[in-house]
Amino acid sequence: MLFNDLIAAIGGTPLVRLRLDAAPGVAAYAKLELANPFAMKDRVARHIILSALESGELTPGAPIVESSSGTMALGVALVGTYLGHPVHIVTDPRIDPITLAKLTAMGCEVHVVEAMTGGGWQSARLERLAELMATLPGAFWPRQYSNPQNPAAYAGLAAELSRELGDVDVLVGAVGSGGSLCGTTRAMRLLSPGVRSVAVDCVGSVLFGQPDRPGRLQSGLGNSLLPDNLDHALLDEVHWLNDREAFAGAADLAREQKIFAGNTSGSVYTVLRYLAGRAAPGTRIVGVFPDRGDRYVDTVYDSAYRAAKGLGELPLASQPERVAYGTQVSRWSCADPGERTEAADAVIAGVR
Repeated sequence: MLFNDLIAAIGGTPLVRLRLDAAPGVAAYAKLELANPFAMKDRVARHIILSALESGELTPGAPIVESSSGTMALGVALVGTYLGHPVHIVTDPRIDPITLAKLTAMGCEVHVVEAMTGGGWQSARLERLAELMATLPGAFWPRQYSNPQNPAAYAGLAAELSRELGDVDVLVGAVGSGGSLCGTTRAMRLLSPGVRSVAVDCVGSVLFGQPDRPGRLQSGLGNSLLPDNLDHALLDEVHWLNDREAFAGAADLAREQKIFAGNTSGSVYTVLRYLAGRAAPGTRIVGVFPDRGDRYVDTVYDSAYRAAKGLGELPLASQPERVAYGTQVSRWSCADPGERTEAADAVIAGVR
């Protein structure tokens, strides 16, 4: 397929039927957002930056500053530098060498914070970002966690799914900023009103009423802050996986489906495979797979790293335990986000 520029090549990613043990007529698909030029957040970066240029919030040649340790950084770097903007990325020590190399190769200035603050790495990055914004006149901050253009960017993904599959019964996606799953779900329900939306999070993330564990190893999902773009009312179920379970999911995905992806995709695959195995005949399930595995060769796919981090000591569940929303979890568990408890509300209130 011919494109006149690289930005136009974002989107239109492959949709692949997976080989899974399921009832006759159950079809499970992987939407390979990892096949974008860098990853899924390319969609967001393109939509936010082009919208800001159109509105005048971003002027030609002005600096762009964003906080990210992964794919949003790459998307902003791709679109921003391609359009002639200086790009500053604020990140933390968890950034992997491959992402760092890509950012610097594209000409970005990368700022690495040295220590967590009260809200973990996210708050430390946001504090450094505020300092940068004060020194860069006219700088634009895409604000991936709160900018409504983040979820709006996924209307295109929903349209692709609808065009290729018609009705979708279940959508499975990871949650970090809240943009991808909430945006896709909101747009999908205009096309497939009955679609069930299943969120995938990590143990130690505050997004769904759990206490923060800043030492969690997964990247690309979870959060120590509650982003404005996360709309709990859109979601029908949430699954949490611990680091061992997420890493094992990535290994399973590579071995069983030949898709070499990161821990976020591995977690989505684990949940998708479980749901497909219990789905009624005729069900169509789609999982959104956001990240390639090249960034994780020294972590997710490295047995020495996993051993050094003590992952073998964590539980490794073969199916989720259903719990009341707000119950503290340490292994693969699931709950209904519509079930709110005072304890969960207290956690949410504390991180807003």
